Amino acid sequence: MSSAQQLLFTALRCDIDNLHHLATTADIVSDISQFIHVLQRERGASTIYLASKGKRFKTRRITYLQHSQAAEASMRQRLETLSQEARPQATARLLRRIAAVWLALDELSALRQAIDTFNISPDAATQAFNHLISGLLAIVFEAADTAVDPDITRALVAIFHLMQGKELAGQERACGAFGFTLGHFDQAHRTLLNQLVDTQQRCFNTFAEFATSEALFAWQQSLSPRTLAGIGQLRDIACQRSHHQTASGNTLGETWYELTTLRIDTIKTVEDTLNTQLTALCHHKIAQAQAALEAAKATPERPLPAPCEQLLALSPSQPLGDLTASALNSPLSRSLLELTHAQSSRLQGLSDELENTRKALRERKLIERAKGLIMAHQSMSEEEAYRFLRKTSMDQSKSMADMAQSILDLSAMLQRKEEKQQR
Repeated sequence: MSSAQQLLFTALRCDIDNLHHLATTADIVSDISQFIHVLQRERGASTIYLASKGKRFKTRRITYLQHSQAAEASMRQRLETLSQEARPQATARLLRRIAAVWLALDELSALRQAIDTFNISPDAATQAFNHLISGLLAIVFEAADTAVDPDITRALVAIFHLMQGKELAGQERACGAFGFTLGHFDQAHRTLLNQLVDTQQRCFNTFAEFATSEALFAWQQSLSPRTLAGIGQLRDIACQRSHHQTASGNTLGETWYELTTLRIDTIKTVEDTLNTQLTALCHHKIAQAQAALEAAKATPERPLPAPCEQLLALSPSQPLGDLTASALNSPLSRSLLELTHAQSSRLQGLSDELENTRKALRERKLIERAKGLIMAHQSMSEEEAYRFLRKTSMDQSKSMADMAQSILDLSAMLQRKEEKQQR
């Protein structure tokens, strides 16, 4: 066997290894897709639960929380497969994204506890969920950005944009649920709602550019005109400055939630179609590569197998300069460049966002502990202890977290002093 043939066999084996890794990545993307979907439901239900002071969606939120926990367990198990690979094929960037998300997942229980006890505002809770989902989407983006097969890259780019558009639709659901449940929208939430509508449409347009004809057909057939019309009417109502109340006396929050959920669930069916197609494409590519390897082994005397001949046989009508220009000007390259520029700021700030989320949760823990001490030593109710802590922090020009830490430090110091005196 010649050196050229040996190198070719090695290259084909590398292709097969890479394709197996991409198949694993496709499974991970599918699990992330499912987890994000149920997490989006939990976020929307939590928003209504908080905005209504626990009067609405209590049971539904518990159900969605259980669904999220089950999907999270499945996703974590799949993510662990990357760290257990004998020869990791994942890039360092992808592994770092997964590690950052793993840390954020560990803080979910604290966020849910804060929602249970109404120690977080609807907006803050929504933002915490947003940061986690942003990290999960960054994993999908990283997978698309580092895939080596162009067909699989196109499929991953389509999935990423559909998932991102769906996430923005989920944020719109949470924003609208908050405003309608509260009874009115302030200027900030009206502006946010309009921004979410515009941005998600841009994502869906990019998805349409990369999606297969089958996925596009499913997309066009899935969206109910009646549902879209109902959402459009409620969007118009949200832009008004008056309070919104139905004839039955209930806010429009639940109506909005149901309509937007129908739309998001429909988008998820298209997302599932894309994931199924991606998995099938990966296995098809693996079969092709294995067939090429077997064919190369069966004809060892052949100096250059067909793939190399096709690569080197540049026709006069397609010189290298034209090939380079064509590659740089192709829709795939242009869209990937636009995608990279559009997402660079968000991805660069992802670690900071996740750290801010963890910091906020740690600060809430400090405040809860300090409130407990104040309630115990000052015979105050929880609300009175909170007001006392807030007033004291304002009087001393400190944040509530810093004030809480000072109280905890002082309590520990006094406790040590008492223990010494008892000795």
